[in-house]
Amino acid sequence: MRYLTEAFVVGALKRGRPVEQFLGPIGAPGRPGVSYVEIRPAKASYEVYVHTVEDVGHEKFFDLVEFPPFDADEDEEEFGRLVATAEDPSVALTTAEEATGAVPGRWVDESMVQDEYADFVRAGRPADRSPDGHPWPSRGTRS
Repeated sequence: MRYLTEAFVVGALKRGRPVEQFLGPIGAPGRPGVSYVEIRPAKASYEVYVHTVEDVGHEKFFDLVEFPPFDADEDEEEFGRLVATAEDPSVALTTAEEATGAVPGRWVDESMVQDEYADFVRAGRPADRSPDGHPWPSRGTRS
């Protein structure tokens, strides 16, 4: 089972484990990128980060954290852009979905987003739908 139920997402966050969701392609054909969202437990809160990276992967290279940032001019304190903070894991989940277009039922454990990206690459980098047929989140709701 790749995808986590909401109860498992909340449980993982409460145990100090981040969760992620692959949001799909961004950019243009001449400058492709991909985006994913991460909810990361912090000391007394949960932080929502959006990661936008250049799509430099291939059949044997899927490690998104190794990809260069999509916007090199963007000042990122850490890897990713903090978009929200919440004190409760359920609120962080809802906030992440509202802020990024992430959808319930598509969250994965930390680092499993690489598998989502690998499926995307193997499927030929579909622009409008994920490899399993789900539409990508609305581009109007994410950067």
